[in-house]
Amino acid sequence: MKLIYLLFILVTSSSAVFGQSRKYIAQFSHMQSYFNPALTGYEGSSFRGLVRNQWAGFEGAPMTYFGSLEVDIADFAKGSDADKNALGINILHDEFGAFVETELIASYASRIMIDEKTAVRLGVGVNYNRIQLDGNNLTTEQSNDPKINQYLNGFANMQVLDFNIGMALTHPNYYISYTVHNVNQGAISSGDTFSDRKPRIGIVQAGYRNAMSDDLALATNFMFRSQADLPDNIEFNFKILMMNKIWLGAGHRVQYANNFQLGIVLPIMRIGYVYELPMAKSYLLPNSTHEFLTVIPLFKKNSRSDKKEVLIW
Repeated sequence: MKLIYLLFILVTSSSAVFGQSRKYIAQFSHMQSYFNPALTGYEGSSFRGLVRNQWAGFEGAPMTYFGSLEVDIADFAKGSDADKNALGINILHDEFGAFVETELIASYASRIMIDEKTAVRLGVGVNYNRIQLDGNNLTTEQSNDPKINQYLNGFANMQVLDFNIGMALTHPNYYISYTVHNVNQGAISSGDTFSDRKPRIGIVQAGYRNAMSDDLALATNFMFRSQADLPDNIEFNFKILMMNKIWLGAGHRVQYANNFQLGIVLPIMRIGYVYELPMAKSYLLPNSTHEFLTVIPLFKKNSRSDKKEVLIW
């Protein structure tokens, strides 16, 4: 078990300091508002849930649980422009090795129309991060870290308050966005201090989708993440939606992993599954990763308003 924790820390961060870990979600195109507050409400009011079981079968391997609620104010304010203002809340709970992290992001977005279908969106998010450390599960390398070894065989709890800001150019068929996480670099914190200040993270997201015929549509998405203490993260996916009911796809995280995607569009929800395999040259643990997704629109069904509309990203 100790070996598993050590391997995980080595492949996901540049040192044993927790604050330098990175969260991976293969179905990032369905979780746009988590990465950029400006994309809150982009697809209308909805509930989203995700479970990610990374390296299934290894004790202490990462488990991620995610839930979000996005609300388009126009659904409640009669006569308002659709999506002009939106509110959202995202909750991510991550367990791996000696650490348990809970992240809560409250976001707000507003749009400015530049033509009939194209908009500029601006967003801000308030990010509350709670990190718990179980000193009974520290690896040998972690216990030699001067900031962490004082909690060996004990427990620690740290809270950080920070901010995310973003902007996006959106259209029914495409989007491009940029956001910065940890604007204040984790300067507002309380509790035990076992992590350095958080580095700022820059994230670029983009996507394009188009209906090729009444029963066939394509969607492709891209994400780039950059921060000073970790290698750049580049990933993309490509999906085919058939008969507006079933999608098949594949994705790639550069130098890390490949994945295969399957999803179903039902009248009241979308359900997605990802099977992810690490690349041999990435030195990741060889076990596969499973990811399950649910998206539930709150005030409309999963049906097209016209023949050119595509129901997934």
